[in-house]
Amino acid sequence: MRVVTPVLLALLLASAAVAVTVSVQPPPSGSTPAASTPAATTPATPEPSPPQPAPRAYPRLPADPAAIASQLAVAEMALRSTDTPAELLGELGHRQQVIYRRLATDPALATRVRAFLPVRWQGVMDRHLAARREFLAMHRGGRRPAVVPAWRIIPPEPAADLLRYYREASAATGIPWEVLAAINLVETGMGRIDGVSVADARGPMQFLPTTWAQPGVGKGDIRDPEDAIHAAARYLVRRGGLRDIRRGLWGYNNSRHYVRAVLLYAELLRMDPQAFTGLYHWEIHYASSAGDLWLPVGYNQPRPLPVATYLERFPASAPPAP
Repeated sequence: MRVVTPVLLALLLASAAVAVTVSVQPPPSGSTPAASTPAATTPATPEPSPPQPAPRAYPRLPADPAAIASQLAVAEMALRSTDTPAELLGELGHRQQVIYRRLATDPALATRVRAFLPVRWQGVMDRHLAARREFLAMHRGGRRPAVVPAWRIIPPEPAADLLRYYREASAATGIPWEVLAAINLVETGMGRIDGVSVADARGPMQFLPTTWAQPGVGKGDIRDPEDAIHAAARYLVRRGGLRDIRRGLWGYNNSRHYVRAVLLYAELLRMDPQAFTGLYHWEIHYASSAGDLWLPVGYNQPRPLPVATYLERFPASAPPAP
């Protein structure tokens, strides 16, 4: 499957035009200002520097529904194409994610975008929005947090390794690999979140230590992706997942919204395994009192921090103004 290169380039150029470098670490201290550096007697020829990747930015979406549909169609196709350069997948996956998060909160806009979307992507969009809205329903009526969490955001395991872990765990237990991938996605963004939840869950599959310690469940390291994915499969079996996967997922999280959302993502992967590439490249977003914050790889907060303070330090995490 080939990507329409001019359209793809137009999409990426439009994104780069509003790029803001994301930095989650303070600048180095103690460096000598350029003005105070003694002038060299003979100017040295500068060494050629390797090309640097373009700075990552929070994707800015157009206001026009037809333009959003065009960007979404390009992203969906490019994420499934073997012709797409690997270095573009992160930007494409993030843009896809931000579009779906935006449309999930605006049904009227979603309806207009869907009307412009090619038919082949409409069912994909429907599943994404249905899953996202289930998660929104879990927190409907609650106040959005005014602090950012005490997490580290780290790179995930290579996609090929994760797929192998899911499939090996599935072969060993009978739990569909798509369900394991969906849990890994919704719990920690496929391992990007390295932190402890308010309920004391930890690791890439978010196990309580007491659950991990149950006979036949946890083996190895609770924070190791391979060990945790296999443990999740065994836990789902223990909770009746082979007879009724909904029952097993209920044991993971006692919410019908959670169960339905996980199964929607699993169904998407079952019907279209290539959709994994997009999901794998999704970033960590945090629904805060200041909006949908992007917490990039490198985010590292040892303790909760007020959102306002965090955004003063790292304004690129804030959603762009419409």
